[in-house]
Amino acid sequence: MSDIPELLMARHGAVALVTLNRPEVGNAINDAIRTGLPQALEALDQDPDCAVVVMAGAGAKGFCVGADIKESRTVGHPVQERQRLLGNPWIDRVARLRKPVIAAIDGFCLGGGLELALACDIRMATARAQFALPETGLGLIPGGGGTQRLARVIGLGRALDLILSGERIDAVQASQMGLVTRVVGEPGDLLASALSLAERIAQRPPTASAFAKEATRQGLEMTLEDGLRLEKSLFSMLMTTADRAEAARAFREKRPPRFSGA
Repeated sequence: MSDIPELLMARHGAVALVTLNRPEVGNAINDAIRTGLPQALEALDQDPDCAVVVMAGAGAKGFCVGADIKESRTVGHPVQERQRLLGNPWIDRVARLRKPVIAAIDGFCLGGGLELALACDIRMATARAQFALPETGLGLIPGGGGTQRLARVIGLGRALDLILSGERIDAVQASQMGLVTRVVGEPGDLLASALSLAERIAQRPPTASAFAKEATRQGLEMTLEDGLRLEKSLFSMLMTTADRAEAARAFREKRPPRFSGA
C-alpha cells in the first residue's frame, strides 16, 4: 500500500495496479506524486511477487493533465532550478523499472501526464483519450522526457509537429502514429483490458520479460552491432535458466508451465 493518498496501490495476483489519485484535478502532478511514485516503483521492482505494473488515473477527467500549475513554488536561480530538476528524475524511474509497465489511459493525457505515459512500455487508451504536449505555448519545453521519448516512439518529424504546435490529438491519431498500441472503445473496459494484458505477460517467465525489455530499450541507444551483441548475450543467459528448461518440459508433456523466476 502507498503511504500517500495521491497514490493508490492494489494487487491482482502478480500484477500491481498503481493509480494516480487526484481525480478532482485530473490527477495533476504535485510534489507528493513526484516523490511518492518513485518510492512505490522501487518497492515493486524489489518485490518478487510482482511481475507487471499497470498505471492508471482515478476519475473521469483523465489519466493525468500534467503538472499542477496551482501548486505554489518559488522558482529559484536558473542553476538552482536545474539542480532541483536533475536531482529528482522521477519519471525516469518508470522507464528504469525492470518489470513491464502498462499505461491505461482514459481522458486527458497532457504535458507531464503524456511524458509519464511515454516512460511506460505499453500504452493502451480509450477512444475518448486526448494527448498533447502544450509546453511551448507556455514558454517552456517538455521537461520530463517528452522531447526525447516522443521522437523515439513516433519518429522525429511527428514528434516535432506535436511539440512545436502543441496540437491535441485523439486516440485514433495516436494509434496511427504508434503512440498507443491498443485502443479500447469504452472507458469501463479499459482497466479490465489492461489487467488482462498484464496477467498474460505475468504468466511468462519473469526473467525473459525483463531481458526482453532490457534488450529492446537499451538497444535504442546503441548501434545495431552493439544492440545485436547485447541481444545475443541476454539470449545465451536465458538458455541456462530453470524457467527455459521448464518451458521445454511443459511443451513436451503438453501441460501448462510452472515458472519460478529461476
